Amino acid sequence: MHKSRFAGFIIDCQGDDLAEAERFWGQALGYDALPAREGDRYVTFRTAPDQPYLELQRVTHPSRVHIDIEADDVAAEVARLEALGATRVGQVKDWCVMEAPTGHRFCVVPVVRADFDDKANTWS
Repeated sequence: MHKSRFAGFIIDCQGDDLAEAERFWGQALGYDALPAREGDRYVTFRTAPDQPYLELQRVTHPSRVHIDIEADDVAAEVARLEALGATRVGQVKDWCVMEAPTGHRFCVVPVVRADFDDKANTWS
């Protein structure tokens, strides 16, 4: 058995000006960004602990939005999603990029949020 759940939204931003993307999306959605390291390709916005996380990611592909699914066993969750019709696109560090049968990209990531065990779905 393993657990998983919807974790958050990632706004993929093509180009080099992540600061401008941070300004726009932060003001548009009313979120402050957490401090980032210089040169980092991610910006994380401050959301409530019981809400999905929201991040910006600097990318080289066209801009889009994707979701993350967090899992306590990434390999088991990837296998479960493959059985539902998803395909693996690639591995990045400790997470897997996948594509749904509908053509939408998403990622399966290790557990991120502290309330995971209380709110995740259990799969056998």
